[in-house]
Amino acid sequence: ASALRTAAAQRLSQHRRVYSYFRRHPTLATMGICRDSRHKRRATGGKRAMDKKKRKYEMGRQPAMTKLGTKQVTEVRCMGGNKKFRALRLDAGNFSWGTEVTTRKARIVDVLYNASNNELVRTKTLVKGCVVTVDAAPFRQWYEQHYGVRIGIKKGQAAPEEDVKRSDHAQRKLRKRSKGRSLEPALDDLFGRGRLMAVISSRPGQCGRADGYILEGPELAFYKKQLAKKK
Repeated sequence: ASALRTAAAQRLSQHRRVYSYFRRHPTLATMGICRDSRHKRRATGGKRAMDKKKRKYEMGRQPAMTKLGTKQVTEVRCMGGNKKFRALRLDAGNFSWGTEVTTRKARIVDVLYNASNNELVRTKTLVKGCVVTVDAAPFRQWYEQHYGVRIGIKKGQAAPEEDVKRSDHAQRKLRKRSKGRSLEPALDDLFGRGRLMAVISSRPGQCGRADGYILEGPELAFYKKQLAKKK
């Protein structure tokens, strides 16, 4: 057992030395990924002559593969001294509700769908364009406060009585707001479950954030259909 512990300690120290070396010389660690097209063949299949070597401005980096978890964002120094914010783990973001023109910070619960790769769903990887479920509570609270109407009530369940006392002016204001109010049944059903479907529209590996918008209307119907196909 002591020999195994010693071997494990030696491997760990070796990994630390390699890691620290590449931290001091980042170019050596990252120049394996290159964004040039000189190394690619022509459309006809012929090889191209290499007239010059790789350049640092053509350098690429490893993908962030942002996971769902406690927030962890690292800073990457880029060309010209600019900065990128590489999100390694995120658990919340700002989501916009388009028809109601409001935005709330909501907790990301799960990754539901990714058109490019199902493996990104299994590993709960957050990328631009993936469909996630978010906590509905911030949006439900805003809606009920803004319109004075309870939503997400299941069939056969009685709506709870309100104990809030409002002035005549506040009641008139809520009645005026509620005149043109409409909430589609599919969204109301999601409010009843406590989870909304949303799409991430930011790039977590570039800006360090997972912001997006709430799905509704034909887009919501489309993604529900896609999820039903998977089952």
